[in-house]
Amino acid sequence: MSISFLLNGEEVRLSDASPITTLLDWLRENRHLTGTKEGCNEGDCGACTVMVTDARGSHPLNACILFLPQLDGAQVTTVEGISAPDGTLHPVQETMISHHGSQCGFCTPGFVVSMAAAHLADETDHDTALAGNLCRCTGYAPIIRAARAAEGAPVPAHLRDLRAHLPGRGPAPTAYAQPENSGALAKAYAETPEATLIAGATDVGLWVTKQFRDLGPVIFLNQCADLRGIVEADTHWRIGAMATVAEVERTLAPHFPSLGKMLRRYGSAQVRAAATLGGNIANGSPIGDGSPAMIALGATLHLRHGDTRRTIPLEEFFITYGKQDRAPGEFVEAIEVPKQPDTLHCYKLSKRFDQDISAVCGCLNLPVEAGTYGDVRLAFGGMAGTPARATNAETALRGQPVTEATVRAAMAALAQDFTPLSDMRASAAYRLQTAQNMLLRAFHAGQGTATDVTEVAP
Repeated sequence: MSISFLLNGEEVRLSDASPITTLLDWLRENRHLTGTKEGCNEGDCGACTVMVTDARGSHPLNACILFLPQLDGAQVTTVEGISAPDGTLHPVQETMISHHGSQCGFCTPGFVVSMAAAHLADETDHDTALAGNLCRCTGYAPIIRAARAAEGAPVPAHLRDLRAHLPGRGPAPTAYAQPENSGALAKAYAETPEATLIAGATDVGLWVTKQFRDLGPVIFLNQCADLRGIVEADTHWRIGAMATVAEVERTLAPHFPSLGKMLRRYGSAQVRAAATLGGNIANGSPIGDGSPAMIALGATLHLRHGDTRRTIPLEEFFITYGKQDRAPGEFVEAIEVPKQPDTLHCYKLSKRFDQDISAVCGCLNLPVEAGTYGDVRLAFGGMAGTPARATNAETALRGQPVTEATVRAAMAALAQDFTPLSDMRASAAYRLQTAQNMLLRAFHAGQGTATDVTEVAP
């Protein structure tokens, strides 16, 4: 293993660390940079937030579920590097002091790094930017005031253009695979189909930190540049498997605002900057919020094994709980979303607004033609062992007049589509009723009725 990156401006070369060593553990145990804290160790609390800069820009990320090979060729800025080399405080550090934003102080380093990353990006939606940072002393109001007070302050010189000083990558690794393009990935994965693919590591990271798994052979995808990005064509968007949720949000939210609102609740800013849409789909979780939205939009999945490629409708990829239509050595290469008028309604039901697993995620695409429902697509997560369409409810809508009576008939048909489970998040009856109510809500929204609760800023 050989990794090269900059840590607070200092070049680091590693040749002996395990590829599944997390950045958090390495920072604290090897470099004794203990400002980066371990809280939840699963990417929820933000106490371990660092700023990582690569060719795409600077992003706040959770160090606790970030593996060292993912940093090759990047810059890492910890809380110790937020202030200038001469000790001058960053504007967000100054305002945290003047607005009394720190109480016990355990969470403060993570807040400061997230605030500095938002300040660098000129982000002023502080509720969103800081949703991934938890304060155990309930000090959110002064922290938000501190973030607002720092708006417009000059970015410190040492943080202005971190991308201009990216280091070169280390030599090719031998302890793991880190291909530079999808062709090399296809070859490596075909030769080692038992390997674990690691994209954003927002899920795989927990296999290590919480389940203490030995991952066996691993293949890191972060250097596969041709799997990144979103390409817009005349009829569709082609979303590379390594495109992050944040990138998907920025690209598709202007076309489908309801999808944008739902993705804004997908994890935190740290998670959205790391998690990939391809990984979310390949993981096959029945409660992954990305899949219902893509199914409702009629997405096509592009799969590759060696030099062989195939495409399938996304909903056909999910066979049963924990099983997908993916052969050993085959991987998700891209997701293709057809362009279409915006008739999409996405609803996420969870106990917390931010950073919570859905009890039910409903994505309802309800095109109307001459006063009747057209080729509707209703997709749900959390209602079955896989993300799935409500085919009986769809049949009850197609070709029928756009009336509440039609919708209520479809709501009744929805009970034939799913037999949800009861668990700690919701009972089966609650899941079914709320899924039905999502359809009714979408009908009223389509009629121009206000259905969203206005959020009041603190």
